[in-house]
Amino acid sequence: MNSKAVKLLIVDDDEDDFYLTSEYLKEIPSKQFDIVWASSFNDGVKHLSHSKFDLCFFDFRLGVKTGIDLLKAVIEMGINTPVILFTGKGDKQVDNEAMRLGAMDYLVKTDLDAEKLDRCIRYALERADAVKRLRENETRLKSIFEQMKEAIVLKSTEGLIFYYNKTAYELLGFENSDTSNLSFRNFFADHDDYRRFKQILEINNSIENYDIWMVNKSGERVLCSLSGSKQNDSEGNIYYLIVIQDITSRKKLERDRLLAEKSASTARLARTLAHEVRNPLTNIHLSLDQLDPELPDEDLKLFTDIIRRNSLRINTLITELLESFKPQETVLTSISIIELIERALSEALDRINLKKITLVKNFGEDCTLNLDQSKIKIAFLNLIINAIEAMEAEKGILTILTSIRNDYFLVTIKDNGVGISQENLNRLFEPYFTLKTNGLGLGLAATLTILQSHNARVEVDSQLGVGTTFTIAFPLLKDR
Repeated sequence: MNSKAVKLLIVDDDEDDFYLTSEYLKEIPSKQFDIVWASSFNDGVKHLSHSKFDLCFFDFRLGVKTGIDLLKAVIEMGINTPVILFTGKGDKQVDNEAMRLGAMDYLVKTDLDAEKLDRCIRYALERADAVKRLRENETRLKSIFEQMKEAIVLKSTEGLIFYYNKTAYELLGFENSDTSNLSFRNFFADHDDYRRFKQILEINNSIENYDIWMVNKSGERVLCSLSGSKQNDSEGNIYYLIVIQDITSRKKLERDRLLAEKSASTARLARTLAHEVRNPLTNIHLSLDQLDPELPDEDLKLFTDIIRRNSLRINTLITELLESFKPQETVLTSISIIELIERALSEALDRINLKKITLVKNFGEDCTLNLDQSKIKIAFLNLIINAIEAMEAEKGILTILTSIRNDYFLVTIKDNGVGISQENLNRLFEPYFTLKTNGLGLGLAATLTILQSHNARVEVDSQLGVGTTFTIAFPLLKDR
């Protein structure tokens, strides 16, 4: 500051006081000042609107208006110039109000001299420089937060959100006006998860990679990994910094990879078992062919017939098992997915009517994809029939939805049936695993194979006593 003149605005309606202040400023040896005088409130606003100053002196009394009013106007104009307030006598209330609004200092005119002005100006400029750096750091950090792929949320000890970044806004989907009374707990699908999360965070002061299901304002469930830490603001108040990662896609990819590996491993095991079982079956059939003519008693042939029938049954089961793992040879034709859904529904209509199931269809924008019509229709039909059989007669609601999201055409088949436990959910697509009394357990295995041959993904969400939702995601054509 020594080599550069300080551009200073003095807003004072008393010309004598202005000249007196100017004389004091001239007595300060370490600084040079470029002084501009404004004799009224409006004149001060005009100067501030058109010029940039290093420092401002506002007199408290400016006719009808006050220096506090001018300070508020400066704030509304977005001007960050440091301000020092002058008054004719000390007033603690005015002092507090000025400092609350951001004034750098408060001086009583009757106590004014060159030394006090020098000290006050030096303090104000140093503090203004420090505030400027803090604001720059705040802007820089805010910019970093806004550009982060992770969602950032700041919440109070009561759980109210008072800051969030752009990613959090997009992930949780709340409106700007909501944040005044928005509880972080409302975005947990299970409130017990929030209670455990909060308890761990309060006891350990931090938490890392806490995986839970969150739900946005649209009701969509999102699998998230939460990390958080306890923080203190400048006044010692405790708040929590929460970092939220959307791991839904990652978990889906991991699950699809594990499912594919599991399916491939089971297929290899099935082929090995089929080979090992069919060898002795062949020997059994050859032995029966040799034995039958040698049996004189027709009653004994009854037992050989039983052996033959059951051997054929075993061979049929092995063939069905191998077929469920056999890569589906697809014959692709361009067709509307909604049309295929309607075809599958028409074949299941008798079952729907017999059980008096309520059918709800909510089809969004249709699209045409290259699909094997017969096989995709079988896949839809298997899922629809499973949903019908899981529901109670006259109380069942079968809901079928379609939508387009993120380059995928989504088909959702939802029932309000008995639901599936988490343990059984993990085995749902295994061959010969079934929850039906008379089922073979090959329908869903075949459905998965069909969908995988079309590069489609299938997701299952279920709760016991609530129902089950299957969501199939077909990749859209690139040139669509």
